[in-house]
Amino acid sequence: MDQGEDQILADALAALGGRLTGFVAKLMRKNVDEIDLVVPLPFGDAVERVVAVLGEGGQPVVPMRVGDDRDQEMMRVVVGGGLGGLNPVVVTVRVTRGTEDSSAVRLRAAAKEGLVKQRAGEKTAARLAALLPGPDGEFGTPHQK
Repeated sequence: MDQGEDQILADALAALGGRLTGFVAKLMRKNVDEIDLVVPLPFGDAVERVVAVLGEGGQPVVPMRVGDDRDQEMMRVVVGGGLGGLNPVVVTVRVTRGTEDSSAVRLRAAAKEGLVKQRAGEKTAARLAALLPGPDGEFGTPHQK
């Protein structure tokens, strides 16, 4: 059963601060960023790289098939963002088969925003995108599609 981002974030915040915090989290606004990338890796290698990047800082990553074909994989993980990594961020990544030697990646990061705007969703999306190889094969280079 797939939980929505809001529920995942509310549950993660409730685990940190109690049930009341989880309830209030449902009322908070989200900070969301989506980044589209083209990585110079064949589909299988791109999926492995994304799983490795998400697995470094998040809860266990479980790939899920999207649809009945084998042209897309979606992964979702909760990582720490914001000041001290205490703000849970839901990261959803979809890898789509591209050409023989490249794949499309859509990275979405969402976090709840309190009174202090940390932009944890935006910052987490940018940080994780920098860990994926760009068109030149180098890591840490900006490469939005």
